[in-house]
Amino acid sequence: MLKRTIYIGTPTYLKLKDNQLKIEDAITKETKGSVPIEDLAFLVLDHYQITISHQLILALQQNNVAIISCDESHLPLGLMLPMNGHVEHSERLKNQINCSEPLRKQLWKQTVEVKIFQQKTLLDKYGYVAEPMQDYLTNVKVGDSTNMEGIAAQYYWRQLLDNFTRERDGDAPNNFLNFGYAILRSIVARALVCSGLNPTIGIFHRNKYNPYCLADDIMEPYRAYVDELVLEWINKPFRPTEMSKEAKVHLLKIATKDVKIDGLTRPLLVAVSHTTSSLYKCMIGEQRVIRYPEMS
Repeated sequence: MLKRTIYIGTPTYLKLKDNQLKIEDAITKETKGSVPIEDLAFLVLDHYQITISHQLILALQQNNVAIISCDESHLPLGLMLPMNGHVEHSERLKNQINCSEPLRKQLWKQTVEVKIFQQKTLLDKYGYVAEPMQDYLTNVKVGDSTNMEGIAAQYYWRQLLDNFTRERDGDAPNNFLNFGYAILRSIVARALVCSGLNPTIGIFHRNKYNPYCLADDIMEPYRAYVDELVLEWINKPFRPTEMSKEAKVHLLKIATKDVKIDGLTRPLLVAVSHTTSSLYKCMIGEQRVIRYPEMS
């Protein structure tokens, strides 16, 4: 069964009862809903007046549920993950740390190639000129030493959106992209923990201030799925620019968006788990290629 994402954006009291997440109105104390803990994957908290019991937090962590906290701009800011997401946590962490530099560079090359392929496919899908992307894809070197990822990204954004500069705090649709990427990052981080990997120890990203280096590596080929959701949203007749509740609901669909991986159509949440599982197998020599989805 596909796990669920629950978004809370009003004053609410969250507690545990009968192994269920109970959602109560903070003012009237009226029960608004109830969800079995085992059905959850993500709990998104987006209001200052949300109270959550520690008993509920423990139950969520015991079931590998990721808790996402949003800031005053309604963008995901914090992520709470369990420390024991896999029974072989210590063994897998050791193998992750001992992953050789040549292997890391090969894995990053694969990742960049798939990312550029996804971007090329999305440009083709929307009728934009995508031919140069094939050249960038062909010229990716081990470790992406010639920065084809960055060069391809510059071309990709110029084609995809008119008069657009991709920025962390820029004008719309940057706000929609930032929200979608933050949710995607949380999805990948949760899958890494469930696969017994530490999201901090990356194969390419190594910023000492970044606690999610590996998540930032592995999410790269999945970004195009967020881009597609954003395009669907901003191309609506009313041309939305504000981060509304409706926009968040639309972007949260990323977890259940259908993607093709290994010849099968699966929800993105499931596909990411296949990717992180294959990543570990590459680290221990059981596989040579990370399993990523391919846009179609």
